[in-house]
Amino acid sequence: MKQKTLVPYMFVGPAVILFSIFMAYPIIYSLILSFQSGQGSNLEFTGFDNFVRLMNDDIFITALKNTFILLIVQVPIMIFLALIIANLLNSALLKFKGVFRVSFFLPAVTSLVAYSIIFSIMLMNDGVVNQVIAAIGLDRIPWLSDPFWAKASLVIAMTWRWVGYNMVIFLAGLQNIPEELYEAASMDGASKIRQFFSITVPNLKPVILFTTILSTIGTLQLFDEPFVLTNGGPSDATLTIGMYLYQTGFRFFDFGYASTIAYVIVILIAIMTFIQFKVTGDQE
Repeated sequence: MKQKTLVPYMFVGPAVILFSIFMAYPIIYSLILSFQSGQGSNLEFTGFDNFVRLMNDDIFITALKNTFILLIVQVPIMIFLALIIANLLNSALLKFKGVFRVSFFLPAVTSLVAYSIIFSIMLMNDGVVNQVIAAIGLDRIPWLSDPFWAKASLVIAMTWRWVGYNMVIFLAGLQNIPEELYEAASMDGASKIRQFFSITVPNLKPVILFTTILSTIGTLQLFDEPFVLTNGGPSDATLTIGMYLYQTGFRFFDFGYASTIAYVIVILIAIMTFIQFKVTGDQE
């Protein structure tokens, strides 16, 4: 009986041990670090000093503003485009659906660093994009050297990469909507646009909520694109919370303050997720 009782624990044990070492321990230790100050291993407990310092940190405030600007602008654009493309690719009239679906999804499996480098080359002052703009008689755009256009560059790059990812999720949701609903709406004289807003969007409400939450979490943790594409510039115009966390922890070795920033990101994600559930989720 004892051997039979121990068998389940023998199977679960390795997973629990690995989770404890590589997930639970870093999370708990990071929380402890957030109440300590100092550089490298010379740390001492200072209570909530790091949190007070954070609220008075102008660079953190700038990073927070930049992150929320990208969140407010990029996420709705990406979700809307993904929904439209998914609806078009779900049409029975479209041929070669597999080719189009793979084409739109392909950017999602490319390396974050590789595609960021490619975009930085394309958006240089003498890059392909500006050469095309100059060829049609327009002024070159300072994509990476102007604060506004640097943010626009990040939005364009992130939208290109993640639209296909969300599109696949929407396609899965669209295929679960009964075709009879569209047939009945057509018989009642509803146009395609009316069907989209009266049938497609309401039935995809849980999927839209899911993709919005995923996109929000990804944007609040944004690091690769601004690090490679703009390096946080110009003048911290594209500095994000994730990038500031990296600079604090791995350039200045202020691990206590970096842990504080990390937990602020966790709190922001929790708050934003809660708000999205309340605004777009089912009210019960």
